[in-house]
Amino acid sequence: MEIYKILNNNVIVSKNEHDKEIIAMGKGIAFKKKVGEHIEDELIDKVYTLSDEVSSKFQELAAEIPVEHMKISDDIIKYVKLKLGKKLNDSIYLSLCDHISTAILRHEEGVDVKNVLLWDIKKFYKDEFEIGKHGLEMIKEKLNVQLNEDEAGFIALHIVNAEMDEKLETIYEVTKVMQEILNIVKYFFHIDFDEDSVYFYRFITHLKFFAHRLITKSSYQDEQSDDLLDLIKIKYKNAYAYCLKIKQFLKTNYAYDLSQEETLYLTIHIARVVYKNERS
Repeated sequence: MEIYKILNNNVIVSKNEHDKEIIAMGKGIAFKKKVGEHIEDELIDKVYTLSDEVSSKFQELAAEIPVEHMKISDDIIKYVKLKLGKKLNDSIYLSLCDHISTAILRHEEGVDVKNVLLWDIKKFYKDEFEIGKHGLEMIKEKLNVQLNEDEAGFIALHIVNAEMDEKLETIYEVTKVMQEILNIVKYFFHIDFDEDSVYFYRFITHLKFFAHRLITKSSYQDEQSDDLLDLIKIKYKNAYAYCLKIKQFLKTNYAYDLSQEETLYLTIHIARVVYKNERS
C-alpha cells in the first residue's frame, strides 16, 4: 500500500484501485515514512473505506486521537453489526469514535457526564443499550478503563442514530416524544407497563417511527380507513378516547395533526398494551 498522506505515526491515507481514498491504521506504520513510500500489508490493522463526506472528517479525527481509542471503537462497531445485523450509516465511525475517545479522556480527568435520558434509553432501545454495556466491558478489558453506565446509554444513542441515519439531536427529540406519549397512556390508564411483553415492544416500535415522522416533519399520506376507524372507536372505546388526548397534546405542543391512519394504529397499539397489562 502506497502512502498518499500521513495523518500521524499510526494512520495514513492511501488510494484503492478505483482511485478512492482509504484510511489505513496500524501501530507505528508511518514512523519515519514519507509520502509515496510503500507499507507492507502485514503492518496494517484496519482499513476504512468511507463515504467522501465522512472520510474527510474522519481523517481529521484520526489525526488527533490515540490509536487505541480508534481500535476499540472499531471493535465495538463490528460487534454492533454482528448483533443487530443491520446496515449502519458510515457516520458511526466518526461519531462513536469521537465520543468514546472523549469519554475516556474525560474519565481519566475525573469528569463523568450524566445521561439524563438513561432510563428512557433502557426502555426504548433495549438491544442497543445491551450492546452499549458490552462495549463498556470491551473498553474495560482492552484499555482498563471503567466507564459508568451512562456511557452505555450514549453508545446506544449513537447506534440508533446510525440505524436511523439522523442527527443525534433528532434522536434526542424522538426519544422525548416517545416518553411524553408513553406517560400520557401510563397516567390515564394508571398502569405499569410489562416492558418484556411483545405488545410493549410493538408499541415502542410504532412510537419510534411515529415520533420520527413528527420530529422530521415527514409527510404521511392518509389512506381510506374511515370504516375501520369507526369499528375501532367502538371496540376500543377507552383507548380511542385517550388517543384523542394524545392528538390534542401533539397539536398543542408540536403543531402536529394526527392523521386518521395514525389515530387508527395508535389506538390499536394502546388497546393491546393496556389489555395485556390488565390481564397480567
